[in-house]
Amino acid sequence: MFGLQDLISLVISAFIILPVVIFLRELGYVITSAVFGVVNPRLTIGSGPRVFKFWIFDVRRYYHLYSWFSYDDLKRKGKFVYVLIYAGPILINLVPALVLNALIANDVITEYVTFWNRFLFYQFYYVLFDVVPMKTINGMPNNGMVIYEMLRYGKRVDYNTDPFIPSTTEVEEEYQEEMEEIEEQIEEMEEATEEMNEADDGQEVRRDSKEDEEDRKERKMGGMENS
Repeated sequence: MFGLQDLISLVISAFIILPVVIFLRELGYVITSAVFGVVNPRLTIGSGPRVFKFWIFDVRRYYHLYSWFSYDDLKRKGKFVYVLIYAGPILINLVPALVLNALIANDVITEYVTFWNRFLFYQFYYVLFDVVPMKTINGMPNNGMVIYEMLRYGKRVDYNTDPFIPSTTEVEEEYQEEMEEIEEQIEEMEEATEEMNEADDGQEVRRDSKEDEEDRKERKMGGMENS
């Protein structure tokens, strides 16, 4: 039976554990790419309009699971470099997960065990999702597929014209275009609303004029009858 305790656990998993695990995963890209001289890195957290941008962090209005890493270039390049970059998200979840699991197994951590077990579950979930070579729903390769293709064929991206990790500059340009389109749509809606209000006001004026004219006719007819 799904009870109140299960609901609380679900909320904690959805709004705390999962976002933190995904943030750690994207942080793996940041750390490994920084070692090889990353140019213009950015870690976008959330989606929708921007709330603020500080250093490499771009925080958006709608907080949840959607976070991603982008960069423009690397000063040091090569097959080995890219393998390590794509392995970064795997290692940054795998190593802490193994340490945390050992601490729980040896009773070093004895409090909030249920919370940490759930944290471990999602860490290993994303490790498994990254390690096993596969394509995601949109046809893009996961990290395991990218690493496999680079090690076997020397390809940076598997059968895709778009880069696996997007360019920060292109992401910023797309964001600005989206914001401009939204602003244009808002302006069009405001103009349409103003036109509708003006039309309603015109109809109201005409209606009032018609009612005044009818009142005058009624008064005039009443005066004629009295005379």
